[in-house]
Amino acid sequence: MTDDTDNPDSLLRLDLQLCFALYSTQLAMTKVYRKLLRELDLTYPQYLVMMVLWERDGQSVSGIGERLFLDSATLTPLLKRLESAGLLQRRRAAEDERRVEVHLTDAGRALRQRAEAVPEAVACASHCDPDELRALKAQLEDLRDSLTGRS
Repeated sequence: MTDDTDNPDSLLRLDLQLCFALYSTQLAMTKVYRKLLRELDLTYPQYLVMMVLWERDGQSVSGIGERLFLDSATLTPLLKRLESAGLLQRRRAAEDERRVEVHLTDAGRALRQRAEAVPEAVACASHCDPDELRALKAQLEDLRDSLTGRS
């Protein structure tokens, strides 16, 4: 068997694609999160929204979208479901009614304590040490910033 990595056709081999490595890793990561977040009755995108609000309550919809790289068409249904679940409230800003602010409810704030076990469980599932995870995260952020022009 010969190594055909010098063959131009080999550029299309699946196992050489960075995008597939990222995609398949994301699928595996989502599977880990799905199991952990089921106990919190959250989807992964809902969990991301909640983390943004746990960091700083009372953010605008557009601010949350920027932070999560989501447009309002994707974010609005997520917020509606979280509001229906009693975890947050959306309100028009008093100083500018065009702006919608998102605030945690008591139930949303209480959920944070239950969610605190999730990051450690994900780290354990990765079988990586903390330094490896920090380095990988930094590399992925650099790649994302390069691809989005944010660097």
